[in-house]
Amino acid sequence: QVQLVESGGGLVQAGGSLRLSCAASGRTFSTNVMGWFRQAPGKEREFVACITWSGGNTIYADSVKGRFTISRDKDKNTVYLQMTSLKPEDTAVYYCAGGARCNTRDASAYNVWGQGTQVTVSS
Repeated sequence: QVQLVESGGGLVQAGGSLRLSCAASGRTFSTNVMGWFRQAPGKEREFVACITWSGGNTIYADSVKGRFTISRDKDKNTVYLQMTSLKPEDTAVYYCAGGARCNTRDASAYNVWGQGTQVTVSS
């Protein structure tokens, strides 16, 4: 079993930056990719970004391209989401998730999830 713990959320003004971390422990070899999702109040959970553990290949949602960067540190079993030029519409609970392959449309394709971390962007 893999355990995921997110950290780094908080309150930031529009235009600011935050870096989220997701530390993985346990049977981490059972996941090939790590993704970030977010869920705003009253909205469905949406894909943000995904990265492969092995090659570091990345995929981004159009809404965050050019502003967010996903990366991983294999030695630390940690995935990061660097968020810049934040907007109020980025406000959400951010979740990291592990799975077999990156899937931008179906959150259920990821079989392990963290508890989430709140990001609030004020205008």
